[in-house]
Amino acid sequence: MRFLDEVKSAVTPRAALLVVGAVALQLLFIASYVGALHHPKPKDIPFGVVAPPQALGQTIDQLGALAGMPLAPRAVKDPAEARQKILNRELDGVLVVDPAASADTLLVASGGGTVLSATLTRLTTEVETAQGRTVRTEDVAPASPQDFNGLTSFYLVVGWCVGGYLCASILAISAGARPANPQRAVIRLGAMALASVAGGIGGAVIVGPILGALPGSVLALWGLGALITFAVGATTLALQGLIGIVGIGLAILIVVIAGNPSAGGAFPLPMLPPFWHAIGPALPPGAGTWSARSIAYFHGNALTTSLLTLSAWALGGTALTLLTSHRNDPEPHPEQPLPA
Repeated sequence: MRFLDEVKSAVTPRAALLVVGAVALQLLFIASYVGALHHPKPKDIPFGVVAPPQALGQTIDQLGALAGMPLAPRAVKDPAEARQKILNRELDGVLVVDPAASADTLLVASGGGTVLSATLTRLTTEVETAQGRTVRTEDVAPASPQDFNGLTSFYLVVGWCVGGYLCASILAISAGARPANPQRAVIRLGAMALASVAGGIGGAVIVGPILGALPGSVLALWGLGALITFAVGATTLALQGLIGIVGIGLAILIVVIAGNPSAGGAFPLPMLPPFWHAIGPALPPGAGTWSARSIAYFHGNALTTSLLTLSAWALGGTALTLLTSHRNDPEPHPEQPLPA
């Protein structure tokens, strides 16, 4: 057999298309991660200012006029309200101005991302130094000393997402990528739910009691982990049921290539480029990272939107999995008349 004939025999058109798809995912991975993370620039960070009326407007104008507009400053009534708004995750930082002294106070929350709190410290220090003043930083919701750069929440969520699409992929292809009929779809979703519960408690216990890397309720993190894992798994099953094995690649595109760099893990959302800033909260890694940090450092505040997002992925994936399974339900054969 000639070499060209051997190539044609060994590499089927379907295999060639799958390889081309894998290379495309590879290049998209590089473009997405490097595009999102190669040059972080803060933009419109929600920021508060507490100051007497005679200094309030001037301070807001100065902060809002910084090159590149990294801050979106707004007035806050008093320090108590400022702390509450930070704990509610409405603001990422607040500058408390004291005209009677030469030093002001910057309130931050490193639990929401140490890179972001460090950036706020740098920006306000530059403004204060230019006015001959100093700034003292107070961490309202500090990250755990065992949570380096505040990344534990992100890595925990990435682990849950990986478990979700890996378990779903195994369930989908273990029988030779056989399409799921309604009964098989229910079985796969049930198995995915059990795996999600196990993965959720496992992750919560590892980062909490075992490693001490993340504070917060183990029970709450367990529930979050189960929801994230099932949301990603159900979505993967749905896409595989809809377009076959290519659906698994599409799930990786959504969760890994688009979702991870836009999740606000390495760099919080206000430091990401517009595209990744926009899609991050709508994808499972972003909604999961926000939720995990809220549980760990912000007393469970500001969870509603992210939990609704994850629930939508879970319910949508379940519904689509069941819907597509009916295409594969064999037609019932009419009963044959008995011979006379």
